[in-house]
Amino acid sequence: MGDVTTTIAGIEIPSANPVFLTVVAVHVLLGLACVVTGAIAMLSGKHAGHHPRNGIIYFWCLAGVFLTATSLAAVRWTHDYHLFVLGALAFAAACLGRQARRNRWSHWVRLHIAGMGASYVLLLIAFYVDNGKSLPLWKEFPAFVYWLLPAAIGIPLIVYALLWHPLAHRPDPS
Repeated sequence: MGDVTTTIAGIEIPSANPVFLTVVAVHVLLGLACVVTGAIAMLSGKHAGHHPRNGIIYFWCLAGVFLTATSLAAVRWTHDYHLFVLGALAFAAACLGRQARRNRWSHWVRLHIAGMGASYVLLLIAFYVDNGKSLPLWKEFPAFVYWLLPAAIGIPLIVYALLWHPLAHRPDPS
């Protein structure tokens, strides 16, 4: 892609190519939709309505994030392969969580919580790893914090949900 960059909202994008920038724009919009719908799904009651509706939107937006991240990483593989790996892991975790719920696997609630929670944490890790150096406050941290802080916050929340959510303790609820 060369040394040409574009800066948008203080974030440097390593290209001025209109196709690349369009894919980045779609990627950002899908990522924002993931953050919002994922948070709504996590914080909603676990019954028909907000949780499943936002969970479905989250899953398909995450699929789009993974596809756009894959195409962006492919163009800049040596610089961005780790973002592809994070995207693949996030989407795989979401697929596990979704399939556990859809197919009612044994212990599906725990698998659903762990899979969807892990996908959200990995989404945030990828965001901060890619953009932390350009964000206020975050740019003051060393790079390893971009990897560890979202996990240090997210993993205990997932464990808490696995230990304390009432559905996680019922014998394979329907």
